[in-house]
Amino acid sequence: MNLSQLQYFKVLAQEEHYTRAAKMLSITQPSLSHAISQLEQELGTRLFEKKGRNVVLTRYGKMFLPYVDESLKVLNEGVQRIQEVNGSRHGIIHLAYIYTMGSEFAPKLVRKFLNAYPDYDIEFHFTVGTTGEIIDGLKDDKYDIVFSSYKDGEQDIDFKKIANQKLVLAVPMDHPLSIKDSVDLRDTIEYPQIYFEKGSGLRPVIDQMFEEIGQFPKVAFEMEEDSSMAGLVAQGFGIAVMPDIPILRSLSVKTLDIYNPPYERAVYLATLKQRYLSPVAKAFIRFVIEETA
Repeated sequence: MNLSQLQYFKVLAQEEHYTRAAKMLSITQPSLSHAISQLEQELGTRLFEKKGRNVVLTRYGKMFLPYVDESLKVLNEGVQRIQEVNGSRHGIIHLAYIYTMGSEFAPKLVRKFLNAYPDYDIEFHFTVGTTGEIIDGLKDDKYDIVFSSYKDGEQDIDFKKIANQKLVLAVPMDHPLSIKDSVDLRDTIEYPQIYFEKGSGLRPVIDQMFEEIGQFPKVAFEMEEDSSMAGLVAQGFGIAVMPDIPILRSLSVKTLDIYNPPYERAVYLATLKQRYLSPVAKAFIRFVIEETA
């Protein structure tokens, strides 16, 4: 059974005449007769019977017709929806990004993109998570595009660098280090620290920084995302090496520049190399690359 047979069946049921139905379908009468015969053989029953020069539905044909009507309706709706979503100016973009991109970077880029293309009808779906979580989601086809840290060993993923992110040392206002404006990480070793969990893309970056000075911090707590980390710092649970995110300026913390060791914290736009991307998703990628160049 195929789509053409169902369409032929519906038209013949309406016209009740092979010649007229074939003309409407732009096929020959023998082709129509053959298609209906195959459909009847597959169903194991007659769908039409002769009535004078016409054909009419049998009892089984009448039972079958509502199901065919509904199936063709659903299929047509599906075709229309796919065409809308995959249109050059219409569609859905599933975007995921790491927590540190959520308060400013990602929302600003999306807003600038939508403002730059007011005639586009685009629906964004947002997800926030750790680098490990959203990269896994990308590979599971949950997202079109992600903003994340680089992850080694992902040969099927294309990483394009789109930003550098400044790291600072966040300390409570009454902390001994708060008298400083910048710091060597060696000066932090004696103090308890709030640290990123292993699933975070920042964890290997900060681990590398401490490896550069040949020491490792006293980890008091491990956290998944930076705003919660900042809250713990503000309440005196420890100090933290973390991105210089906007929320730090609204809490009772002081941020210190880190002058030693030198570091690079990069953020990437990641997509699956072999995955099909809609025209609107490709347009957004081009926009992001141009804006961050």
